Amino acid sequence: MVHQFRQSKMVHAVFVLSPNPVTIEGAEIILTEQPFSTQTIKTIAGKLTGDFAFIALKDTRLQLGPFALERMLQLAMNSLSSMLYADYQEIKNGQRSNHPVIDYKEGSLRDDFNFGPAQLFRKEVLKAFTSEIKTEWQNAGFYALRLLASRMGLIVRIPEYLFTMEESDTRKTSEKQFDYVAPNARERQLEMEEACTDHLKKVGAFLSPDFREVNFNHNFPVEASVIIPVRNRIKTIKDAVDSVLLQKSDFNFNLIVVDNHSTDGTTELLQKYDDKRLIHVTPKRADLGIGGCWNEGIFHEQCGRLAVQLDSDDLYFDEHTLQKIVDKFHEEKCAMVIGSYQMCNFKLEEIPPGLIDHKEWTPDNGPNNALRINGLGAPRAFYTPIVREIRFPNTSYGEDYAVGLAISRIYKIGRIYETIYRCRRWEDNSDASLDIAKENAHNAYKDGLRTFELHARMNLNRRKE
Repeated sequence: MVHQFRQSKMVHAVFVLSPNPVTIEGAEIILTEQPFSTQTIKTIAGKLTGDFAFIALKDTRLQLGPFALERMLQLAMNSLSSMLYADYQEIKNGQRSNHPVIDYKEGSLRDDFNFGPAQLFRKEVLKAFTSEIKTEWQNAGFYALRLLASRMGLIVRIPEYLFTMEESDTRKTSEKQFDYVAPNARERQLEMEEACTDHLKKVGAFLSPDFREVNFNHNFPVEASVIIPVRNRIKTIKDAVDSVLLQKSDFNFNLIVVDNHSTDGTTELLQKYDDKRLIHVTPKRADLGIGGCWNEGIFHEQCGRLAVQLDSDDLYFDEHTLQKIVDKFHEEKCAMVIGSYQMCNFKLEEIPPGLIDHKEWTPDNGPNNALRINGLGAPRAFYTPIVREIRFPNTSYGEDYAVGLAISRIYKIGRIYETIYRCRRWEDNSDASLDIAKENAHNAYKDGLRTFELHARMNLNRRKE
């Protein structure tokens, strides 16, 4: 790899990060056990002799494409970009394939945003990092660097396959998505939250903890409605429905199942129930996603004061789930309540990582950290008048996240950190195994939601001044 860089006349010097003293011809060694730390980034900045720094911090083999460095430098010098990155090819299990990445947006605040194996930074960004970043993070240094780059100029994707990277993580999407809740990830998550919060303050999008409480003074036919959007879930819908009808509570509730034109027997199964609490709705429209089905539920005339989520794959943990959610609303006078869930298989046996409680959510900073993480948790429940004002986007991915972000901008959100929900993982889950195109589409959509929300919060803060 060092030899590749040395072949280019554009390269002034090559540095290798290593935890141990080694000798590599043509390279200077930077000793570090924390390549993503604040101190390592500052050390890199201090070593700069050129106008740009080409940084590759992934510990996988990297191969440069033909004139890749020259192409990146050419585009960097002819643009106002502060950071550039590119599509790449990956070798996984011996097979080479294209791995396009997605364009960076202002709301691309996820700390796991995929920039590919290497990035090009202007020296001004690294020099500014040395003076501007005061906190000594062990894991969030590079994250803070690219947030700084976004404040200093454009972060630009080059839609060309400039590198080849050997990919060692061959797990499915569903196996990767909960890495952030692993016990050894807690310290890293806290650092990332600090870096993101610092960024939000500097761009004027930070929310102070003066969130509005709600008064439950509207009349509704029942106190709570569980809403289940469903299409073709004959294997799971009965368990979901039964887990609702078995709920014990000191208030009246109903269940609104929005059946989005199922063709596998789901409709017929639902019609067999003889329980007045079950309201079976078939939309007149044929163009609804999950969010559109949610709107059918919340605007139904029998919808209760509180609208409570249950996915058609899942079920409530026990017969007290609904009571706990409603109690939390009245206890904290909040506009939304989010619980915690247990990952399990189809036999209801717990599977790793077990409990997902999103304890990174704190009453003071949770709404800010919501712009960094990719989801808010489950089950989700809403004060119906407010969710009717916001409405769900008519999508089948991220619709709940969009509503949660909008609510968290203004209103208090309550959290339940004990298990009240079972999330069943099986081969037909919508996110079980996504290809690159679908994964990129999902990430781009949520980055777009965050961008809209970022500007909404900036505008809110301007009006307060």
